[in-house]
Amino acid sequence: MPTPPMPPPPTPRKEFPAFPFAPYPIQSEFMSFLYAALSSGPGTLALLESPTVAPRPPRRPTAPAHPGGVAGPGEDEDEPDWMRDFTPLPPEKEVAKKKKKKKKTKPPAMGKTAVSGKPDGFGEQGAGDDDAEFLLEEFESEGEDGAMRGVGKRAHCGSSSSSEGESDEEEEEVTPKVYFTSRTHSQLSQFVGELKRTEFVGRIRTVALGSRKNLCVNKDVLKLGSANRINERCLELQKNKKSSKTKGTQCKELLWVPNFKNRSLQKEFRSEVSDQGALDIEDLAHIGKKIGTCPYYGSRDMVRSADLVVLPYQSLLLKSARESLGLNLKNSVVIIDETHNLADSLTSMYNSKITSSQLKAVLSHLDAYLNRFHNVLGAGNRRYIQTLTVLTRSFLRVLTNNQDGASTMSSMTINQFLFSLDIDNINIMKLCQYVKESNIIHKVSGYANRTTSIQAGVNQFDLQQEHDEGSSISCFQALIDFLCSLMNSNDDGRIIVAKQKLSGQPEEAYLKFVMLCAEKLFSEVTRDAYAVILAGGTLQPIEETRLRLCPSLPPADIKFFSCNHIVPPESILPIAVTRGPSGMTFDFSYNLRSSPSMSIFFPISIN
Repeated sequence: MPTPPMPPPPTPRKEFPAFPFAPYPIQSEFMSFLYAALSSGPGTLALLESPTVAPRPPRRPTAPAHPGGVAGPGEDEDEPDWMRDFTPLPPEKEVAKKKKKKKKTKPPAMGKTAVSGKPDGFGEQGAGDDDAEFLLEEFESEGEDGAMRGVGKRAHCGSSSSSEGESDEEEEEVTPKVYFTSRTHSQLSQFVGELKRTEFVGRIRTVALGSRKNLCVNKDVLKLGSANRINERCLELQKNKKSSKTKGTQCKELLWVPNFKNRSLQKEFRSEVSDQGALDIEDLAHIGKKIGTCPYYGSRDMVRSADLVVLPYQSLLLKSARESLGLNLKNSVVIIDETHNLADSLTSMYNSKITSSQLKAVLSHLDAYLNRFHNVLGAGNRRYIQTLTVLTRSFLRVLTNNQDGASTMSSMTINQFLFSLDIDNINIMKLCQYVKESNIIHKVSGYANRTTSIQAGVNQFDLQQEHDEGSSISCFQALIDFLCSLMNSNDDGRIIVAKQKLSGQPEEAYLKFVMLCAEKLFSEVTRDAYAVILAGGTLQPIEETRLRLCPSLPPADIKFFSCNHIVPPESILPIAVTRGPSGMTFDFSYNLRSSPSMSIFFPISIN
């Protein structure tokens, strides 16, 4: 049977009436190339290079939003086939999935129970009653299908089914999207500002995603400053919100997170954001503060129905972040801006490190937790906690075993590391899955914080104000990140073991995983997306970029566009000026660039 002829390529688009002003010729060329790349079929990878002085941002929001990109309401006529063929998940399946999540399963008995229904050991003693909240719910081992089964399996924070009005919330349709990502929040805000100048601002549903540090509206949490501490405090406040008292002392109302679980407020937030069109991070934070709900979780809830999602690098490129945010790249266009050194940025996101002090803290917390709850823990939980303890001791042993007293650093493959510690027989994948689903990090660290506050004789929240309350969570998270790194292929990275000196000034010993394979990480994005666009001011050398990100892709399959500066060469007169009118030599090195003499005489020379 003869092969049917290929359809003719789309006619290059030359006119872009939605552009906010008359575009420069190179801007029209840029958008025309981008439109043609998106129309060439699924699996497209295009690199678009334009000089830094060329106004790139106005071009990027308009070209994908034109018919042939992700269409907004009322743009069905010129939709490409891949959008018309897109079939969203049937609403009834989503409703069934949601109802299944809402079912509450009574945990099995764990030994004898008192009349009150508490496990044995938590009956009459008041301290036991307080500690009961840190007891892990029974967790079964994996079944025949290889999946974990937890009776009390938990989802990520914010998915509680007890929210007000949640059962009445309408399911929103999944749509193909354009994901636009850049390195900084300021660059994303600039992009949203340029989008507002186009006619698409009221025709496409846009949502901006940011970090907790940028979207949090809780003043007490923001005072912590560090992004890690803000993240940890947010999760801790959500966990502790159900209880209004700690050891008989009223918790501070201001420390509670905004009511992101109240669905009526969340619907009001989404409605106001939709009415105002494209908004940046600052706008979302302002609306959340005005309504009294959390803009961080509110914006996440809007991703499902959005046409354009604006988000920072890590939210898109990190697999764990994509899963946490619920990002589905299937049949969507991914535009990565400022992609110079993308391979290095990508691999650095997957590096992990844990220090000896963190390992000691984790080991101490695990031992204390196991001693306290050993008699009431289920067999599955007890086995996994003991496995975590064995691994932590092994990691700590390799860092403290330094016979000659010199500071040593060695590098090895993942398999060499596992065999050297004699832990190659441990199923790390199964262990990491347990940690993810059992909520053990917050249970153990919460119990550690409770114990510390009791020993200090102060309220838990007052103690947390003075110290880094999330330090125990940080230690556990560092351990889990390192464990997850060990699940990579043997050739994907290297383990660095830096041992501690025994004499002189002590140096922190650590274990570090260094990711080397950017190809594997980038393929997770290109495999699902309809098209991936890499844009930046300097993408050369292209061959090096191809070899590091997609070596299996032939050079001919990569669409590349490059343009010159807007200003013609004959209009530029470069002059090197070494001295000012006073005869003083200009020196803009780091030590002298802020000196008064440089600040005074340099502007005079320009004028």
